[in-house]
Amino acid sequence: TDWLTKTLIVIFLSRKCTVWKLFGLCMLFVLGSLLWVQMTCSGDMSQTVGYGHLPHQPCPVERQSSPAEDPSWGPHKMALIVPFRERFEELLIFVPYMHAFLNKKKIRHKIFIVNQLDHFRFNRASLINVGFMESGNDTDYIAMHDVDLLPQNEDLDYGFPNEGPFHVASPELHPLYHYKTYVGGILLLTKKHYQLCNGMSNRFWGWGREDDEFFRRLKTADLKLFRPSGITTGTKTFRHIHDPGWRKRDQKRIAAQKQEQFKVDPEGGLTNLRYKVESRQEVTISGAPCTVINTFLECDVSLTPWCQSS
Repeated sequence: TDWLTKTLIVIFLSRKCTVWKLFGLCMLFVLGSLLWVQMTCSGDMSQTVGYGHLPHQPCPVERQSSPAEDPSWGPHKMALIVPFRERFEELLIFVPYMHAFLNKKKIRHKIFIVNQLDHFRFNRASLINVGFMESGNDTDYIAMHDVDLLPQNEDLDYGFPNEGPFHVASPELHPLYHYKTYVGGILLLTKKHYQLCNGMSNRFWGWGREDDEFFRRLKTADLKLFRPSGITTGTKTFRHIHDPGWRKRDQKRIAAQKQEQFKVDPEGGLTNLRYKVESRQEVTISGAPCTVINTFLECDVSLTPWCQSS
C-alpha cells in the first residue's frame, strides 16, 4: 500500500487539479480498496501491513445449495421425534447439536418436540405416536430419539432404514442399557414399518417398559432388526446428558401396573391413540429449527388407572 499512499500524496500536492487527475484518483481508490479486501480475505494483511493481531476475516463464499437442491442429500427425509416434558436444559443442547450432526451427514430432517402438557404421568410411547401422526407427508421415516442421548461417532448411520428397523443406540454401544432385546434410545423405522406395528402401546404411563413391548411388536410384524456394525467406540459412542440427581425418573408401579407392564398390548397403538394438539410452534434454538407440538394426552382411567400419579 506504500505506492498507493505516495501516488495520492503526489496528486494532492500537484498545483493543478485536472479532470484526468481526478479520474486517476478515483481509479486508484477503487483498485486500492479491492486490493485491501483481497489481502484481508486471504489472510495476508498481517504480513503486508503489520496487523498480525487482527483476526482472520473469511472471504465471501458462493451460496451453497439447499438439501432440496443437492442430490447428494438423497430423496428421503427423517422426522426426528422427541418425546418431551420439562427437560429444557437438555433440549437447548439437543436441538442445535442434532441439527448440525445430521446436516454434516447430509440427512434431510425435521425435528419434532412432542411436549406433554396434561397432568397425567409421562407417556413416552404415546408422545412418539403423536409425533408420527403429526409429522406430515414430507417425511418418509422416523427416528424415535431420547432428548438426553447425543451421538458422538460420525460413522453412525441415520439414513433411510429400507431393509428394516435400525437400532442406532444398540446394547453394545449404549452407555447404560446392554440387554439383547433393548430397542430404546434411538430407533429408526420407515413410516410403513411403524404403521405395520400399529405404533407403540399407549398403556405405559411412567418410566420404562414401552421399548420392551415394542420389541415384541417388531417380532409379531416379522420385521428384522438391524444394528450398527464396525463401530469401535463402544459405550463412548453416545453422550448421556441426563442428570438423575436433578431429574428423577418416575419409576413408580401403581396398582395392577406391576403385572400389566410385562404383557403384550395386541390391540392398542395408533388405532386407539387419544390426544389433542394445543398448539404447534416453529422454534429456533441457536440457529437450529424445530417444531414444538404442545399436546394433551387423554387417559381412560378404567383401563389404565396408573396414568394418574396416585
